[in-house]
Amino acid sequence: MASLLHVARAKARDHERLNADEALALLREEDFHALARLAHLRRLHLHPEPVVTYVVDRNINYTNVCVCGCKFCAYFAAPDATGGYVLSEEELDRKIVETKAVGGTQILMQGGHHPDLPLSFYEDMLARIAARHDIHIHAFSPPEIVHFAGLSGLTTREVVRRLKAAGLHSIPGGGAEILVDRVRREIAPNKCPAADWLRVMEEAHEEGLRTSATMMFGHLETEAERIEHMLRLREVQDRTGGFTAFIPWTFQPENTALSRCRPLTAPEYLRTLAVARLVLDNVANLQVSWVTMGAKVAQLALFFGANDFGSTMLEENVVAAAGVRFRLSEEEIRRVVRAAGFTPRRRLMDYTPAPEDFDDDAREAGRAQ
Repeated sequence: MASLLHVARAKARDHERLNADEALALLREEDFHALARLAHLRRLHLHPEPVVTYVVDRNINYTNVCVCGCKFCAYFAAPDATGGYVLSEEELDRKIVETKAVGGTQILMQGGHHPDLPLSFYEDMLARIAARHDIHIHAFSPPEIVHFAGLSGLTTREVVRRLKAAGLHSIPGGGAEILVDRVRREIAPNKCPAADWLRVMEEAHEEGLRTSATMMFGHLETEAERIEHMLRLREVQDRTGGFTAFIPWTFQPENTALSRCRPLTAPEYLRTLAVARLVLDNVANLQVSWVTMGAKVAQLALFFGANDFGSTMLEENVVAAAGVRFRLSEEEIRRVVRAAGFTPRRRLMDYTPAPEDFDDDAREAGRAQ
């Protein structure tokens, strides 16, 4: 009788759907290079062209004031604490203008769970941006939407509808952490449970908004719980098809209440990434995490199932607050992608091509002069 690993390997090779036990066997037992090959073959099955995409955008944290007190977060400020802020209209405009000036097509806006800002604050912010700027607004993770609903007395679906009417274009996958309530109670007891996160995403898809999905791993979860997280996303995607991409990234413990956790190694990250590519057979795109792992590991990740290099991330505050400050310019991203043997290509949030005004050859010639 064939072993579970043998069965899982064969199913992965033949592009068949994996169950939880099979995925876990691959994560724990498969040879490192064999797992990479299985994931890369799946990537090539989905994206046979030698292209790696990325988006030019900026992460904007509109406030760091938060009542959640998540143990993994080094960025938040409790209400009335020193260092709390809410971005002014002028600051927000300046950040968007700077983003557009370098070819940015999108802003990603997320913030803390501020106890005193009404839903109208967010609607007005969206409307102002939409009126002043031609830019894609990718904003408000599911826990934020649950928070807005709680303050306003509305359902999350009603909040999604109102935000969309005000100018919201899509929703980021933040706040997922691990979609298992045992873990969430430990690391983020004041944040919405897993079922609420999943419900908000499903409602957003039904209301015509595309979203991404994330997983922050390497803290208090088990390997089996990482797989459970992936399977719960796969179930929603089977029903809606609304997730554009999956973005797994490693927890950074420095300066957090979970500083006892050790940072994951590059092989541990790459194994999880590869298994994600095999499990999430209905999510088209898999993104590297150069922000937490650095450029060289991200380059390797392109051979462990990933086809997207994420964002130029002109601004990033949350991971930086945990002591990790990898930075890459658009030029550096393109150089890293080309060095791996792929063609870099700008994209939009929905993975359609973005206007290309980046001439690699011209820039190389300019440096040689």
